Amino acid sequence: EVQLVESGGGLVQAGGSLRLSCAVSGGTFDDYVIGWFRQAPGKEREGVSCINKGEGRIFYANSVKGRFTISSDNAKNTVYLQMNSLTPEDSGVYYCATARESRTYYPIGVLYDHWGQGTQVTVSS
Repeated sequence: EVQLVESGGGLVQAGGSLRLSCAVSGGTFDDYVIGWFRQAPGKEREGVSCINKGEGRIFYANSVKGRFTISSDNAKNTVYLQMNSLTPEDSGVYYCATARESRTYYPIGVLYDHWGQGTQVTVSS
């Protein structure tokens, strides 16, 4: 059974940075497509970024492109989301998830079947 655990959320001022971690257990880490999603109160879930480890492909939503960086550490079975130049609009619960299929290249929620519990990110103005 695949399990994901997010960490690294917190409260930060606008313009600041946070690094989220997603520790993955179960399965073969190198084969995964791992996505980062966020959801703010009253808003729909948004796909932020994903990394297709098997093909080495990375995607960023336009809203975070140039500010967020996704990376992975195979030795730690962990995927990171480095978030810079944060704004209040980046606030929400951030989730990581693994995709059902290896040929997944976008963080579209219905394509992902194992989810972490989420970590709260709050950006103050």
